Amino acid sequence: MIRALACLVPLLAATAAPAWEARIGAVCELTHAEAGGDVRVTYDPAVPEYAITIRRAAGAWPEGPIFVIRFDGRRALTIQTNRHALSEGGAALTVTDRGFGNVLDGLQFNETATAYLGDTALPFALTGPEPAAPAVEEFRRCTEGGLV
Repeated sequence: MIRALACLVPLLAATAAPAWEARIGAVCELTHAEAGGDVRVTYDPAVPEYAITIRRAAGAWPEGPIFVIRFDGRRALTIQTNRHALSEGGAALTVTDRGFGNVLDGLQFNETATAYLGDTALPFALTGPEPAAPAVEEFRRCTEGGLV
């Protein structure tokens, strides 16, 4: 019985909620993946420009004039733009800008984020065993020379 439990521990750890991760390099990167899709936030100091790319695992985003990302939690916030682009056959949606303070605040200080385009919604967890906040803090340190 103990041997069986010992074998389950690595399996349970492997299926735990995926972590938000910050990677420091020539381009700062914040990533997260869940069953529904993945999020990648980057900051390229050479441009300087931020980008958020949200990929759906279940196919393409619909065409739509307005992209919305809603953050729910203690600092609830809704951001919308018509400056989004679809790529990868419509599966990836990207927004770029020179400032991303509201996006980073939303990721760091809330419980969930939900991306909307047309009638399609894709939620992401920001809290739990692997919360977004520590990775967002690291990402912010990486971008300190920029416009956070």
